[in-house]
Amino acid sequence: MRYRRSRATGGPFFFTVKLADRQGRLLVTHIEALRSAMRSTGQGHHFEIVAMLVLPDHLHAIWRLPEGDADYPLRGSLIKAGFSSSLPKTESIRDSRARKRERGIWQRRYWEHQIRDDDDLRRHVDYVHFNPVKHGYVEHAIDWPYSSIHRFVREGAVSETWGMR
Repeated sequence: MRYRRSRATGGPFFFTVKLADRQGRLLVTHIEALRSAMRSTGQGHHFEIVAMLVLPDHLHAIWRLPEGDADYPLRGSLIKAGFSSSLPKTESIRDSRARKRERGIWQRRYWEHQIRDDDDLRRHVDYVHFNPVKHGYVEHAIDWPYSSIHRFVREGAVSETWGMR
């Protein structure tokens, strides 16, 4: 089956990627492995992280790719593979995954959206940063440690009180 994916170059693109085990906490318990996989992928296949949030069982990211480049699926695959290969093989693996030599860590598919304009970008950045509040992990967006909101505050793009209910 072929998936319809945007072939626009440059980006930015919004992604949601989930663990196969939605009760899992791998992404935060192994945050350094995820960061390492992202750095390694970015060295060979540059991308800019516009905004990002890592929750225990899924992550949201907005990337900007180099001009003329639309290969975000490759980057996503490399990050997932790099992260997975750094973890011990303790997850249960279905036969269909085993036949394809896949791990059972990630859901196969992901949500992707090509950002259309500045307003769309702002809405998606806000969504990323507010997500830990939405899921009940924290009361204030700034309190979640695995979020690009901290960079946005340092750079003066938002205040520390942004997103407080």
